[in-house]
Amino acid sequence: MASLLFSANAFAASEEKLDHDNSILSVFVQPSISFISFEERKYFQEAIDTIYYGFRAEAVTSAETLNVAKQDFQKVNFCFPITAGIQWQFMEDQFLSAGIGFIYDNESVVLTDRRSGTHSYEYTLQGIPLFLEYRLALPKNFITLSTGGLFSIAVRWYWVLPGTEIYTTWGYLGAETPLLGAGFGVSVGYLFASWKNFKLYGDIGFNSISVKSDKKFSDIVPNGPEEKAKWNLGGIQLQIRGSFGFWNKPEPKDDEDDDDDDDGDKKPKVKFIDDTKKDSVKVDSVNVAAQDSAKIDTSVVRDTSAVQDSAGIADSRKTAVQDSTAAQDSAKIDTSVMKASVGTAPENAPKNAPAPQDAPKKSADPANVKSKGD
Repeated sequence: MASLLFSANAFAASEEKLDHDNSILSVFVQPSISFISFEERKYFQEAIDTIYYGFRAEAVTSAETLNVAKQDFQKVNFCFPITAGIQWQFMEDQFLSAGIGFIYDNESVVLTDRRSGTHSYEYTLQGIPLFLEYRLALPKNFITLSTGGLFSIAVRWYWVLPGTEIYTTWGYLGAETPLLGAGFGVSVGYLFASWKNFKLYGDIGFNSISVKSDKKFSDIVPNGPEEKAKWNLGGIQLQIRGSFGFWNKPEPKDDEDDDDDDDGDKKPKVKFIDDTKKDSVKVDSVNVAAQDSAKIDTSVVRDTSAVQDSAGIADSRKTAVQDSTAAQDSAKIDTSVMKASVGTAPENAPKNAPAPQDAPKKSADPANVKSKGD
């Protein structure tokens, strides 16, 4: 059993624990360990003691007395019931199950008489219980462990089917099958392993399956009580339920697909930081900053060019003004030169050269005019 639990834990170690059991219909098999509350075992032990003391009384010699020996029945009825059934999840975390089980517990002893002859005596408890079960799963947000899955609480109601009986070396005793049932059970379960649609629950609880018969214990054991027989097939029980869901709810969507959900039903999204994206974002920001600075520098250059162009235009205007002023000055100089050239004849000019027409004629100076008489 310990190896089974270890293998189951190892089996589920790599799997993420479930928040809910998503199966709608599933089948299950449930092996158990049961400590049956069968108090009537004392009748069989008393019968064995009576037979043993009878063998001792028959012994004649001490050697024959030494040959007489006995075994005692176990003080605890320990067995391994097995159950199978079907489970329906009619609401989230609420399950109804129907199942049938088989209980078998055989107890036997051997007695030796004074002549070393062996005698075997036994009794067998057999039960076929039918049950309905209601199971409530407790989600992880309600009760959980650090490495835990789902806890559950289950209640059952039992009936017994034909085949529930006690048969012994001395006789047979069949149980009645009342329609109202034969007992109840409660247990606490824990989902400790899951893989896809397969799940393993561990349960511990107590069952009480009380049955009775029209016969008496004196019919199946020497010196037994004369009243109608009653006994119990329940007790403390440990069980492991393996279930397989053949009809399951759709897998829950990721948080990214739940944008249309109400704010109260939304789960906080976890953002994963990628360092490579950080670096790329930094590089992109640097590139953008560089582009922006380049744009600024270009605009500044353009503005500077515009200023230089305007300054150039102003300089060209100044130059044009200076050129026009220089032209006027040169024109004045040329006029003065022309005037100077007109007023004074060159020395090497011919004497009989006609005077220029545009040269002004000298007016007759009366002081320079000499009379003919002079």
